[in-house]
Amino acid sequence: MGDSKIQISLLLASYFIYLILGSLIFQALETDFERELKTSVYEMKAAFLRKLGDLTPEDVEQFVENLTHAVRRGIYPLGNATELDRNNWDFSNSFFFVGSIVSTIGYGTLSPKTAGGQIFCVIFALFGIPLNLIFLHRVGKTLSLLCEKLGKCLQSQGMKQKKIKFLTLLFFLMTGILIFLGLPPIVFHSTEGWTYNEGIYFAFITLSTVGLGDYVVGVQPGKQYCSYYRALVAIWILFGLAWIALLFNLLIRFLEDTEKKIAEDLHKMGKVGRENGRSLKRFQCASPSPNETLPLDTEEGSQKFVFETAEKDNEEKKETSFLCEAVL
Repeated sequence: MGDSKIQISLLLASYFIYLILGSLIFQALETDFERELKTSVYEMKAAFLRKLGDLTPEDVEQFVENLTHAVRRGIYPLGNATELDRNNWDFSNSFFFVGSIVSTIGYGTLSPKTAGGQIFCVIFALFGIPLNLIFLHRVGKTLSLLCEKLGKCLQSQGMKQKKIKFLTLLFFLMTGILIFLGLPPIVFHSTEGWTYNEGIYFAFITLSTVGLGDYVVGVQPGKQYCSYYRALVAIWILFGLAWIALLFNLLIRFLEDTEKKIAEDLHKMGKVGRENGRSLKRFQCASPSPNETLPLDTEEGSQKFVFETAEKDNEEKKETSFLCEAVL
């Protein structure tokens, strides 16, 4: 037990140190370039405003194209140049970004722009994704052990095994739904201004690693966020992935068991149908009409038929016996 706790502690420490180092490296590689990019975008906006009275359709089209390009890069040139102080690559945002990499969510709203950042992103993901899978497996195993302990506790109370399985599964589902799908939308509602339904939608799309990118935390322009808001959301995501992975495994087992049961029922129905068919054949073979002549040999097998007729002295009563023997 002691060795297991040491292994878990080492894994957790290694995992989060890896994420923290990745965040710091991305922050160092991308911050200066983003500041230069923001400066050029605000200069482009100022030049557009100075020419506001003499604009041509071509100038408007060029401005819209440049603005669209800037928004895709995560730069929203709202307000004045004081917005340059807001950095998309501070520690909280960088930690959120590395979390989206190792979890393979990939929202697409924040990405490295420099050559060094892009190369490092490939290397970081190459080792980070397997490390994340190991981490999720360990967290999932810990959750399973907690459910087993709960089951043993219920068993000590004299509860039946079927009821224990149902209650532990119900406890696992309800606790996970509350922590990872029920409570976070309340935080998103107060912080992002989303409705509760939108919060649930974002939580599930995120934890299932779909990551559509239509809803992302901490990216609304002009909104002030807590400095570690996105980092805390990233930690919620990492632990939520372990829970929803176990949930998907339970659903897979349920569907597989249902499929096996349906296949077994169909097999039994087919077997009963074949047995009924054979019984019907034997009955038809054992009850031919009087004076019926049957073939002795066929291509499918040989059949031997013996027909014995006995007539008694009493003409009013006749007894006929028929014996049919089939050799398949």
